[in-house]
Amino acid sequence: MHVLAINGSPRKKWNTATLLTKVLEGAAARGASTELVHLYDLDYKGCTSCFACKLVDGPSNGRCAMQDQLRPVLERIETGVDALVLGSPIYFGQMTGEMRSFLERLLFAPLVYSQPPRALFPRTIRTAVVYTMNVDAEQCARLGYPAMFEATETVLDRVFGIQPETLCCYDTYQFSDYGKVTMECMDPARKAARRSSVFPEDCKRAVQLGQRLATAG
Repeated sequence: MHVLAINGSPRKKWNTATLLTKVLEGAAARGASTELVHLYDLDYKGCTSCFACKLVDGPSNGRCAMQDQLRPVLERIETGVDALVLGSPIYFGQMTGEMRSFLERLLFAPLVYSQPPRALFPRTIRTAVVYTMNVDAEQCARLGYPAMFEATETVLDRVFGIQPETLCCYDTYQFSDYGKVTMECMDPARKAARRSSVFPEDCKRAVQLGQRLATAG
């Protein structure tokens, strides 16, 4: 069992990366080998609409044909990963740009223009998505984020064959020193208290997620 985590945050040691690390710790505790990839370390672009992945009997049918630093990651997912965990903070109501570009490359290539929709991905693998965000759960719902979560789950299910899990971490602590930034609507003391009391519980949930991914099915 090999579990791969993809960090779509530019930060390598903050909320999203920490939760992904905890997911991998949980998987490792169940005997899985683990790997963490930081997308912001890689030089790549999103889909360029070359449609090489859609050419009948073409050499890249069902696979992204672009050759860059994302290519080895996509190949490992296709051939050597049993569970895939995606992590991203929410920026302007969406995943980060790097995560969106990664998903374009990962998910569009194996999808077939058919009715009903189907995919050419050669295996079934478990998936999960970890989201971190500055808003609380009520604001998340009011801003319509769950529709984005559901849309992502739908495509992951369609491509990889198993309904994914989603883990949300709300109202995150964004800065080690709020006094150094213009952030007038935040209460630094409340944020720090939540970081101390709630974030450890989020980390526990992430560990449990990793354990489920490594033991399910």
